[in-house]
Amino acid sequence: MKRRRYLPDINSANAVVRGYAERNAVNAPIQGSAADIIKMAMIAVHKAMHKEKVQSKMILQVHDELVFDVHVSEEIRMQNLVKTAMEEAIQLAVPMEVELKLAPNWLEAH
Repeated sequence: MKRRRYLPDINSANAVVRGYAERNAVNAPIQGSAADIIKMAMIAVHKAMHKEKVQSKMILQVHDELVFDVHVSEEIRMQNLVKTAMEEAIQLAVPMEVELKLAPNWLEAH
């Protein structure tokens, strides 16, 4: 996604400061890419929901999860819509796999 993270302390003489920068250098591509992917998935799902004119609502993102308030009459339709939109949001060398769970609330979905 062309994300850049500048780490001027990577060459620091201070081992503690350098170690922090090194950990950031390892973590940034992973965490940044995950953030980009979920944002792209949210956009794809929003567009698909708008196109299909569903009553259900996307209400929350928690790390790598999206939480929806799904209208009872749209449960299967939303499962298919969300799974397809999220899996196709970005093309990677490996397939993106999406898990879905229906529950009365977020706590019970886990």
